[in-house]
Amino acid sequence: MALGDASLVSLRVFREVAERGTLTAAAAALGYTESGVSRQIASLERAAGTPLLERHHNGVSTTQAGQIVLHHAAATVDQMDAAAREVAGIPDEAGTVRLGWFPSAGVLLVPRALSALRDKHPAITVISCEESTPRLVRALRTFKLDLVLLVSMPPYHPLDTETPALATQTLTEHSCRIAVPATHPLARGDYVDVTDLHGQPWISGRGGIVRGGPAEGPQLGVWPGLDERPEITHAARDWLAKLHLVAAGFGLTTIPAVLQDAVPPGVRVLPVRGGQSEQRRILLARLPGDPSEPVIRVAEALRTAALTI
Repeated sequence: MALGDASLVSLRVFREVAERGTLTAAAAALGYTESGVSRQIASLERAAGTPLLERHHNGVSTTQAGQIVLHHAAATVDQMDAAAREVAGIPDEAGTVRLGWFPSAGVLLVPRALSALRDKHPAITVISCEESTPRLVRALRTFKLDLVLLVSMPPYHPLDTETPALATQTLTEHSCRIAVPATHPLARGDYVDVTDLHGQPWISGRGGIVRGGPAEGPQLGVWPGLDERPEITHAARDWLAKLHLVAAGFGLTTIPAVLQDAVPPGVRVLPVRGGQSEQRRILLARLPGDPSEPVIRVAEALRTAALTI
């Protein structure tokens, strides 16, 4: 059996496994059983005549041969999807750019950029999704996304250890802010001293803990430089939920600069003085090589929008 005889299904399954890092996650995403995914991978490896995945205790990664097959698998799957759209009478998407972004970017940054892009380049279609940084990086590596917006924090390590290194561009760099209820005593000033954050109740994000629970996981929403065990009264994944809890007076939360113009009434956003500086960079990343014209235009729109935040 030759690699050229590999089925489209096996190529699609392989791409999904490479992106998600486990057969279990790929099976759930595709609606297959895990044994069905295993059979498709085994069939593809027989066709290739070499292992395409390395199995680890916590998942899988592609071998060098797997990276080569992945590149061609992605191109084949994309071409067949394009053919299916054409047969179905869906307009040509030659100008389509697939964009991924970190959660808070969807509040202001992405909508502003896409609105400007639509006015200047209406022929370009952008399909976007929100994901975690690891998922966005994997989606780039598996050719499922063309561009991703990411947040990086000191000491600004590379996004992953694979080669070649991803092409990145810093769109903006900013300090974190504190969102406080407008009725809170801290809201009376123009800034908050880091010592005034001691003993405050916090509204945390994913990985946070409710009062009395175990202190496990990253406590997103708590001021990163706080030198005490925080009191977390509420935990929410959604930024809007966190900010409305702040407005209702249930606690404080840390927010990135990209959100400060989108807070609801009843919230004041203030800088923090003292302690370590909490800097964040917004990065735009893609695979190395010459980008297409639509990708260049989308990158320009994102860069311009980032400068207005």
